[in-house]
Amino acid sequence: MEKKKLERISELTAISRQRELTEAEKSEREALRSEYRRSVMANFTDTLEHTSILEPDGSKIKVKDMKRSGEDK
Repeated sequence: MEKKKLERISELTAISRQRELTEAEKSEREALRSEYRRSVMANFTDTLEHTSILEPDGSKIKVKDMKRSGEDK
């Protein structure tokens, strides 16, 4: 996410501490926050897809190939 957008989120948050945000400002802040969350989740997912677990026997298992607990086999 662009630094300019992160600064705008911070700016809107600071404004909200001083006064009530307008509906336009609220919707802008929510849109920016949603974009930020998507960006964080995409980065996190990418990191996990490139992560391997080293087993005690020396074998490596890619996290993306692991099944979630409780999934059908």
